Amino acid sequence: EVQFVESGGGLVQEGGSLRLSCTVTGFMFPDYGIGWFRQAPRKEREGVSCIRSSDGSTGYGDFVKGRFTISSDGAKRTVYLQMNSLKPEDTAVYYCAVVRYVTPTQFLNMGHLGFDYDYWGQGTQVTVTS
Repeated sequence: EVQFVESGGGLVQEGGSLRLSCTVTGFMFPDYGIGWFRQAPRKEREGVSCIRSSDGSTGYGDFVKGRFTISSDGAKRTVYLQMNSLKPEDTAVYYCAVVRYVTPTQFLNMGHLGFDYDYWGQGTQVTVTS
């Protein structure tokens, strides 16, 4: 059984910071992308960031513009997303997800293309006030 433990969401003022964390257990992909997508009310899913297990390559959504940093433990089963300079438009539910055999770019485009992630967690709310 695949299990997610997500934490770190919350309420923050514009310009503030939050750090999300996610630990995933119970899956057996030899190569995978792990990261976050987000979804705001009445908007489509949007890839936020991803790290690939096989080579540690990372990717970010265009809207990130250097504000977020993804990192992981050595096993790539726990990932962190440091989010700085948060804006009200970053308000959304952030979901940790795992997808087999994807590059970070492919992971980031999945929401836009309507593809399902292999596994995803229950999500954590991030609210940024102006």
